[in-house]
Amino acid sequence: MINLKKHISVALAYFLLVALMGVLLRLFFVTPVQLNFKYILHAHSHTALLGWIYLGLTTLIYKIFLSEADKSKLYKRIFIFTNTCILGMLVTFPYQGYALYSIIFSTLFLFASYWFTWFAIKNIPEHFKHRFSWKLVKASLWYLVFSSVGPWAIGGVMATLGTESIWYKTSIYFYLHFQYNGWFILALLGILFYILEKNGVVFRREQLRSFFFLLNFAVIFTLFLSVLWFGPPTIIYVLGLIGAVAQILAFYELYILLKKPWSFLIKSISPRGLLLFKIAGVLLVAKVLMQFFSAFPYMADLAYRLKDFVIGYLHLVFLGIVVPLMLAFLNYFRLLTIPKSFLWFFLLAFITTEALIFYKAFAFWLGLPFFQNYYILLAAFSCLFPIAVGILFYNQIKNFYLST
Repeated sequence: MINLKKHISVALAYFLLVALMGVLLRLFFVTPVQLNFKYILHAHSHTALLGWIYLGLTTLIYKIFLSEADKSKLYKRIFIFTNTCILGMLVTFPYQGYALYSIIFSTLFLFASYWFTWFAIKNIPEHFKHRFSWKLVKASLWYLVFSSVGPWAIGGVMATLGTESIWYKTSIYFYLHFQYNGWFILALLGILFYILEKNGVVFRREQLRSFFFLLNFAVIFTLFLSVLWFGPPTIIYVLGLIGAVAQILAFYELYILLKKPWSFLIKSISPRGLLLFKIAGVLLVAKVLMQFFSAFPYMADLAYRLKDFVIGYLHLVFLGIVVPLMLAFLNYFRLLTIPKSFLWFFLLAFITTEALIFYKAFAFWLGLPFFQNYYILLAAFSCLFPIAVGILFYNQIKNFYLST
């Protein structure tokens, strides 16, 4: 039998490394650092998406939908192979950036994600196949696979057109879009609907069908928002706007769907998990509105010129929506506990760093005063992230050894 708490401990170890690398990246703007900024940035982003979030989501999917399939040995092999790829990227990216060995390990990771997707779809128990929760998770896995078109394209673009080509950035944004808006969001929604289904909440089939259609329509068409940075033809702006509107409608339908069972969710989720859930809900509204406004040429150009808007947005989705929801669900399924001290440090770190990142963007946009110690403050508040994650990781390790 697999101890999934151990797997979450591994994921949290990656999260701690991500937080430490985040502080290191801030220090580049404060003091001379004898390392390559881009190389550390690559390691930071790959470990965040493919180490912490990927392992957290796949562990949840395995526990909920696949643990009864009696395929623990195969799942363990997939887990070991996946971690070999992640560790390979963790070692090679800081040393060489995008080069032979890091590309080998990141390519192998793509095959690891295909392996897990195949494993999940092939071994899903029959009684889950027609559930709406699995429909969402299955779609998320296909978006995970589809997102890999981006990394596959990058190699060809670098070899033929170079990194200055618009297709280089477009390939990266393609990957990030289907990771954030497809794989992450739909997987988390699938887990949410599983909890509701398990506790007897029934929805009208027409409502679910409408929500699913709008959600997937939005995921596909908001991709056009990721290519507005190079000033494409007007039709691309229109398609992006259509996707943004569809996304607003999709999440409004989600709000309607969750309105009745909300009282149940309040009772079933722990107080700390519920706080994280509420924060993610509020910031999800902010995300949807930001994507809507980015469909207009002026705002799209502004986001391209002022990179802090993009950095703030990505951190908002990652640290403000995906991480809180995943932690709330891990807590619900008793794969980790959430210490009160972690919450305070994490929220303080998130609020202060996001405020500073967006302030810089607004300051350059609106001509607001830009204070001298900005980068020192940003680095100092960023130090709260590894403290928060360190508390969570220590608590997880302590509980793991106490239970064995």
